[in-house]
Amino acid sequence: MEVKTIAVIGAGTMGREIAYAAAFGGFNTVLEDVSRHVLEQALGWIRQFFEEGVACGKVEASARDKALSLITTASTVEEAIRDADLIIEAVPEELEMKLELFTIFDRFGKAGAIFASNTSSLSITDFTDITVSRDRCIGMRFFNPVPKMKVIGLVRTPHTSDETIAACREVARRMGKEVVVFNEAPGFIREKAAAKNA
Repeated sequence: MEVKTIAVIGAGTMGREIAYAAAFGGFNTVLEDVSRHVLEQALGWIRQFFEEGVACGKVEASARDKALSLITTASTVEEAIRDADLIIEAVPEELEMKLELFTIFDRFGKAGAIFASNTSSLSITDFTDITVSRDRCIGMRFFNPVPKMKVIGLVRTPHTSDETIAACREVARRMGKEVVVFNEAPGFIREKAAAKNA
């Protein structure tokens, strides 16, 4: 599957940084949060970070303008994921919240969409086993701060397909990241594995 549009669910620190990386990688990016205030703060941070990049010569002004033009926002999950090829949730580490989100992804996501979680402490299988699309569920572990960290950990569940891994690997490449793939394990083990392979 070719990923053209990425929906990021949750516009807190990790969500806004993932949205930045997605847009900078050339993807149409939809950033969602239930709080309009949080969304506005996230957009302000993204603009400021691009401006700082231009000011210090790390980002071309044309690249900044292109990336900013790719970002839109949504106030509901259903709206955000409607046309997304890849959905990345970056909400607080609460199992019930993630269960609810993945139920929505399964019901309202487009056919063939990949469902990814940025969780670092919960079992991905615990909230993806409820989906019909288990083969398209994966962990995408970004490290903070996302714009500066070069590694993304792709966490394979027992059901994640090779096609899903390949699509997410290509997304990471376009974001300028290196990929480490490993099987699901407790959070601290995943962190150690990624750090070891960085």
